Amino acid sequence: MATSNVDRTGRGPSPRSSLTALAGRTFEVIPPTALVLLGIVSVQVGSALAKHLFSAVGSFGTVALRLFFAAAVLMLLWRPPLRMNRRAWTVVLSYGVILGSMNLCFYLALARLPLGIAVTIEFLGPLAVALAGSRRLLDAFWAVLAAGGVVLLVEGRGDLNLAGFLFALAAGTCWGLYILVGAALGRHTTEGNGLALGMAVAALVAVPFGVADSGTALIQPWVLIAGLGVALLSSVIPYSLDLEALRKIPPHVFGILMSLEPAMAALIGLIVLQESLHWSQWIAVLCVVAASAGATRGARPDV
Repeated sequence: MATSNVDRTGRGPSPRSSLTALAGRTFEVIPPTALVLLGIVSVQVGSALAKHLFSAVGSFGTVALRLFFAAAVLMLLWRPPLRMNRRAWTVVLSYGVILGSMNLCFYLALARLPLGIAVTIEFLGPLAVALAGSRRLLDAFWAVLAAGGVVLLVEGRGDLNLAGFLFALAAGTCWGLYILVGAALGRHTTEGNGLALGMAVAALVAVPFGVADSGTALIQPWVLIAGLGVALLSSVIPYSLDLEALRKIPPHVFGILMSLEPAMAALIGLIVLQESLHWSQWIAVLCVVAASAGATRGARPDV
């Protein structure tokens, strides 16, 4: 996320410029594939940490903390201008509402499902985007493989929570929309300005739910520290790593690497949360990973 460190007033580099320049130099020595994998690990460890907060502030409170702190960090880092045309603001507002809704639905699912299963179901959204409009016979195979994975998830063990499944599916729908609107955000805003403003809008969507649900429990010192950790691990760090990786590798390669996310989520859930999956559910996760990687590899460039 390197930006120019030249201060136009001639007073030397600003704190923000120095910080982003330092980050840029650090990113330069890390291969882009490693940046993507680090981002995947970061976001899933953040989700595991978030799950530990559910008993104290619930899923709504956890989402509120994550988005509030993520917005605060990104706004301080980028200090985006508020003067934009109507079209740009429409995209930013849409992006923020979708981002906030996606996080609310995902955390509601995470409160009811193991991390690996929640992420696998949610990943159907990006998979649908990758398959959208395709007329290739091979892509029909990937769709069937993903559908088979979902059937294995549902039938693999009888304790799959229906509400959690539907919340994860709603989060996946939002993720698909997030990808499409995110592309427009890149066209209508510069650097990380659109991301910062969109995150602020997402916080405005989620924070009222968190305050109404959790009240003063949100301002406990340990809760605030954990919430900041979730925001850094789940939003600030992975988004920054992904942004830098996309400067160096083609989008289809990035998408294939991102397809590992359901498997990484299942592994993090096992290690951090001791959430063991049935063997058929592990196969289901691998089916969705393979379908996503295959569909992304053959996706049209405009998708």
